[in-house]
Amino acid sequence: MRILFLTDNFIPETNAPAHRTYEHCREWVKQGEEVTVITCFPNFPYGKVYKGYKNKLYQVEWIEGIKVIRVWSFMAENKGFFKRIIDFLSYMISSFMVGLFVKTDLIIATSPQFFTAVSGRWLSFWKRKKWVMEVRDLWPESVKVVGAMKDNPAIRFFEYLEHKLYKSAWKIVPVTEFIGNEITRKHNVAKNKVLVIRNGVDLSLFQPLPKDEDLVAELGLQNKFIIGYIGTHGMAHGLDFILKTALKIENGKVHFLFVGSGAAKEDLLELDKSLQLTNTTFLPPVSKSEVKRYISILNMGLVNLIDSPVFLGALPSKMNELAAMKIPILLGVRGEAEDFVKNNNLGLCYIPENESSLISAINRALTAGETIDVDLHKVASQINRGSLAKKMLNFLRD
Repeated sequence: MRILFLTDNFIPETNAPAHRTYEHCREWVKQGEEVTVITCFPNFPYGKVYKGYKNKLYQVEWIEGIKVIRVWSFMAENKGFFKRIIDFLSYMISSFMVGLFVKTDLIIATSPQFFTAVSGRWLSFWKRKKWVMEVRDLWPESVKVVGAMKDNPAIRFFEYLEHKLYKSAWKIVPVTEFIGNEITRKHNVAKNKVLVIRNGVDLSLFQPLPKDEDLVAELGLQNKFIIGYIGTHGMAHGLDFILKTALKIENGKVHFLFVGSGAAKEDLLELDKSLQLTNTTFLPPVSKSEVKRYISILNMGLVNLIDSPVFLGALPSKMNELAAMKIPILLGVRGEAEDFVKNNNLGLCYIPENESSLISAINRALTAGETIDVDLHKVASQINRGSLAKKMLNFLRD
């Protein structure tokens, strides 16, 4: 089967969508499928093209048997709203134009944002091929929740468009049960055309490692209880709440390490400065291969989102990497993520945006009698990216 996959993020970009698509497509190639990916020139998160690339009309490269076609797009930093919308629209048009000339049996488009899905729908119509919509977030609902846009005619148009995309897709692949249920319930989509394929992790890449003492010394964090957040610093992640709580933690042993970038990072740095915090460290993003070093030094991995019903179905991908490396999770997310952590004994949970609850969880973690031993064998089958990719391929072959 010839598969055409549309995604605006792909390796060497280091965010979760880029690696999910890459690892799925790589597995499908191993299974004998012919896979073509249409994506942008790598520029996430700063909106600047990576070294070795040039933002031009068209370029082809091969990555582990995957044919990767890179197309021109307007590049915008991962913050703000309107410039990013232009970014998304430019990729939608470029991917559609190039996709018209790619021979395929099936089209897959991943969202958010769902302008990529619009391109997939258009290609499905003009090429008379079935298309599959992968749904990683309930967009545009999540845009309203984080305050990027208020309810207005534009949002209502996006909601109408969202509904039409769900109805026109041959199959839908959400990443959580909650998202799948919302799609079938709110949009009257048949359950048999929806299959949840949750986020996973490459277990050959992420394995338990000894603590990187050289890195600890380099960061000056010897004898510290390190709580680390590694990933996108976005509006939905509520990291301002973490900083305000850090100010009230009296135990001088606790230190918060933030690694990454995003729309909220500059504001977070300003807040950190204004609070005059001495128990925080901010670092820029690191490559996927370097991430393991930083995870290895953590006593707990922080996973936090703002307290909203739209995130009841969130399963942040960073949880999988932490579990694979047997690092306990400090979780401030309700719903599906909370169930996953509690049911598999992966760490401690606190009430999102509740300072006393977070401080209590940290104090429990500091207590010698509550050392958490992550049982990787118990959770490995649920997060193995290879197995999840095969499950999705079988769904597509049906």
